[in-house]
Amino acid sequence: MERTVSEAIQYRRSVRVFRDDINLDTEKVKQCIENATLAPTSSNLQLWEFYHITSEEMLGKMTEACLGQNAAKTADQMVVVVSRKDLFRKRAKQNISFLKSVYGDKEASEYSRREKFALNYYKKLIPTIYTEFFGILGYLKYIFFNIVGLFRPVYRQVRKSDLRIVAHKSAGLAAQTFMLSMAAIGYDTCPMEGSDTLRVKRLLNLPRGAEINMVIGCGMRSENGIYGPRFRVPFEETYKQV
Repeated sequence: MERTVSEAIQYRRSVRVFRDDINLDTEKVKQCIENATLAPTSSNLQLWEFYHITSEEMLGKMTEACLGQNAAKTADQMVVVVSRKDLFRKRAKQNISFLKSVYGDKEASEYSRREKFALNYYKKLIPTIYTEFFGILGYLKYIFFNIVGLFRPVYRQVRKSDLRIVAHKSAGLAAQTFMLSMAAIGYDTCPMEGSDTLRVKRLLNLPRGAEINMVIGCGMRSENGIYGPRFRVPFEETYKQV
């Protein structure tokens, strides 16, 4: 029986040591990755990819790239969440195709105002915001939007560094959705910050524009898999009602 959302949140811990006598069901892990693709994502661009590592040979290489830490060394499988800001044109076109399948592939004049806005969002606005040239266009756009912002609220995250953050935020939401899906079925995970991301990119044969968002070790927790009780700073220190 699967856990509720609240139960899965409480159950999920960063497990550092996994059992070596239990193998995860690959199809169940794959289903959790599919759940991750339903996570919120900026402009519905879905600028992410998921690499599901199950072969012993690749797991061994990934363990080395993850600095030999126990969460990698004992993992039965791994999932690498990759941020793909460089795919914005492809994803925008996919959104346009989807919208036309919903609205109907009509002449431009036949679309309603709302439909035109949605289509132009992906045809014009997304390319305008995401197109870069060695970071120069981003700073020009940043200056322009901040001037406009003197007179009215405006979107300001238009620099290359800003858009990297936007893409990684979406990928992080997907990673958390995956880990909670795993917790719901009694599987454990550990997001590993300590990794040589350049080596990971090379192992996965990723293009230059791809960036590693998170490497997640997967397995079933051993008795000593959790290193201590959970600590969180007092809720009152982080909760601000305005």
